[in-house]
Amino acid sequence: MQLRFDALDAHLTRPLAPLYVIASDEHLLALEAADKIRKTARVQGLTEREVLQVDRSFKWGELLAANQSQSLFGDRKLIELRIPTGKPGKDGSQALQAYTASLSPDNVTLITLPKLDWATQKSAWVGSLQQAGIYLDIPVVERSQLPAWIGVRLAAQQQSADRASLDFIADRVEGNLLAAHQELLKLGLLYPAGKLDAQQIRDAVLNVARFDVFKLNEAMLAGDTARLVRMIDGLQGEGEALPLVLWAMAEEIRTLLKIRSGADAGRSVSQLCAEYRVRKDKLRLVETAVRRVSLPVLEKALQDCAQVDRMIKGLRAKAFAGDAWDGILQLGLVVAQAKA
Repeated sequence: MQLRFDALDAHLTRPLAPLYVIASDEHLLALEAADKIRKTARVQGLTEREVLQVDRSFKWGELLAANQSQSLFGDRKLIELRIPTGKPGKDGSQALQAYTASLSPDNVTLITLPKLDWATQKSAWVGSLQQAGIYLDIPVVERSQLPAWIGVRLAAQQQSADRASLDFIADRVEGNLLAAHQELLKLGLLYPAGKLDAQQIRDAVLNVARFDVFKLNEAMLAGDTARLVRMIDGLQGEGEALPLVLWAMAEEIRTLLKIRSGADAGRSVSQLCAEYRVRKDKLRLVETAVRRVSLPVLEKALQDCAQVDRMIKGLRAKAFAGDAWDGILQLGLVVAQAKA
């Protein structure tokens, strides 16, 4: 059974199911969900806890043994299985399917996984987990959702802020939800309940953002030049590999070029997006960018990718001034600043 993260509190007012699975790359939310299940387990009399970590030395027989063995004092117990890679392998796949077929009514099992790719989600062992237990697939909080998320968290500690202040916090903590949580707790400690003003927030909130090279493309597609500049500066400061940044941008530009070329020939943009496997969460961004950026601009941008590649390799590039990071920025701005 699939369960939304925001429905977990209501679910936990009832007796626990024998199996819970948390799959997420949003570590804060996954940790909070697991903590809620642990707390409920203690309240409902599961006083013993056994934790198993899947690594190279892990033997899957340990999981089956944990489920079959009784507590020292005859109490019910919580069994936690952590699979950091999300890849249990052939033996693990078989063991998990066998495990779900013989769940003990005396125990509750909590399995934690990272976000699974599309192919893994279709595997037999994942299907058996979904059928046998409560499956929480917790999505990442995207940048567009972050101000509202921050507002909800502030409200929970009886504080509030205007939209500009929420955007300011979001800019400072983007990609780092654990740090966002810590900054909001700090605001709760520093200031009383009520509405926070902009100066209070600016004085308290640090710049703890972490930038994902693949999120950089979202700013480029959306034409959000301020975010684009901030992310490139952040990636440079974090020491991100230049070839990876260029590859991600070049792949995005190449896909846009193919879709725009097809659209100019009279084909449907939605069909072209499906053909070139544009992810659903990026569909609206890509469709907007295709309408905004012309074919000549995209052709020039792809040529500029080759020039930036020369700069990364230490060769001269006539198209750009400065170093390779300046070239990356100018390349991104070519697409971000294009007008319909």
